[in-house]
Amino acid sequence: MLLWLRQGKKQQPFSNCHIFTVYVVTSSLKLNPLTEGDMTDVHILNSHEKVARFNTIGIPSDLNATLEFHKPMIDNPDYIGWSIRLKDDNTFIGIMGLRLAPARFRSGEVHYSVIPKYWGRGFATEAVKAIVDLAFNTLNLHRIEAGCAVENCASIRVLEKTGFVKEGRKRKVLPLQNGWSDNYEYAILKEDLK
Repeated sequence: MLLWLRQGKKQQPFSNCHIFTVYVVTSSLKLNPLTEGDMTDVHILNSHEKVARFNTIGIPSDLNATLEFHKPMIDNPDYIGWSIRLKDDNTFIGIMGLRLAPARFRSGEVHYSVIPKYWGRGFATEAVKAIVDLAFNTLNLHRIEAGCAVENCASIRVLEKTGFVKEGRKRKVLPLQNGWSDNYEYAILKEDLK
């Protein structure tokens, strides 16, 4: 994995740390910082019925709604967002985010979404592995969490293939299109990878 960091202004709440623009390159993918310029692609992603099935925002009404929802991934210092692109031709295939908890917890929560055409090809697993590596080895986190609807078998497979452990189940916590859904809680610890 290649990693580029570009320093920005001081980050909160991590005292003595900085906001970094993080570029990640894997064998098949480029994870570029999410920008407003990506929002048309993100809107198309979120407009897929299959994606919206497990997405708590549902299908956004228009491009402005997509931008408003994803703005924290662009300009919040406690949230790092990426577009997932194919390394060979720069095709947009999805998004990934890492929301950081307050510094004393040294933890974060990862989420991802991929265009259905690219499902089942290992891209989500590759992207999650890269962000886990970044979180533990560059950001010095000790715990990363993730959640998914209990019916989302593909996401469950991605999390379990990347070493996440199921820690619990929250009942009727996700407002999905077809009603309230239970959510599996997953986590991985830095020590799990040793």
